[in-house]
Amino acid sequence: MTVRPDDPAPNATALNDAAPAWNDPAPNDPAPNPHATEAQVEAARKDTKLAQVLYHDWEAETYDDKWSISYDQRCIDYARGRFDGAVGPAPLPYGRALELGCGTGFFLLNLMQGGIAKSGSVTDLSPGMVKVALRNAQHLGLDVDGRVADAETIPYEDNTFDLVVGHAVLHHIPDVELSLKECLRVLKPGGRFVFAGEPTTVGNFYARWLGRITWKATTTVTKLPTLAGWRRPQQELDESSRAAALEAVVDLHTFDPSELEALSRSAGAVEVKATTEEFAAALWGWPVRTFEAAVPEEKLGMRYRLTMYRAWLRLSWLDENILRRIVPRQFFYNAMITGVKPGATTE
Repeated sequence: MTVRPDDPAPNATALNDAAPAWNDPAPNDPAPNPHATEAQVEAARKDTKLAQVLYHDWEAETYDDKWSISYDQRCIDYARGRFDGAVGPAPLPYGRALELGCGTGFFLLNLMQGGIAKSGSVTDLSPGMVKVALRNAQHLGLDVDGRVADAETIPYEDNTFDLVVGHAVLHHIPDVELSLKECLRVLKPGGRFVFAGEPTTVGNFYARWLGRITWKATTTVTKLPTLAGWRRPQQELDESSRAAALEAVVDLHTFDPSELEALSRSAGAVEVKATTEEFAAALWGWPVRTFEAAVPEEKLGMRYRLTMYRAWLRLSWLDENILRRIVPRQFFYNAMITGVKPGATTE
């Protein structure tokens, strides 16, 4: 899974409710469209970038809740762990960082809080996501600006950033190599890019099947009269099914780690390295997350969430300390890739 579920730590709902009106995206950027019409959804099936906007605008205000995203030590440690796992020891902090496909700001904002970068810029094709990311940054007191932007045509000058990051974004981009070239263009010489949370081809196969089986089993069993209280309203289930249909349009790629390295080198990067993570943790996490999406939230108490989270931590330890030595890297679910723009080292 791309972001850790099943933890009772605070999420961004309070941030979103408490934040004042502030720092909106650039004046010429489009406004969010959280309620797409049926005609727009139908058109999006044939237009992947429209699908990206509609799907992510629809999810923007509830995304942090859905994936248990927070901006406290739990997710700071998670984001920093992904960065350190991809890069290894590095001089910190970077100066200015850019996040592509920022979503609600999960990766960059937590990396900044973890001491990775001093200031940042968030970009996303979805106006709704940029709006929420800036709101979260404002609440956290972070020096962040934002733009609605296509990752294939990044709207910043050459040699602007010391670091470019992204989490679960490359698999949404039609031309990944072009996007990586754009990253290198806006990086200063010696600057680094780090992308995490990208699905491997093998991992995506078993994760999708686990998710489908769990969804089918849960929504079927909860039709029984004795379990009716565990069934979400049909309207919500139908909406989730429509969202899943668009998700199939917005998820464009899976990656073999070696192929991801080759793409990065072809784009012009040096010091390229792909790593992978989550095998047992993914086999556990996908059914858990799907089950949670299929039942009413109030049915899942604090004890359940703590139990699920602790199980995920134990399985992650197993992955890192034992299975990594046995299981080929392409069988793990998440891929991370890093590379450097040729030239002088960024200070």
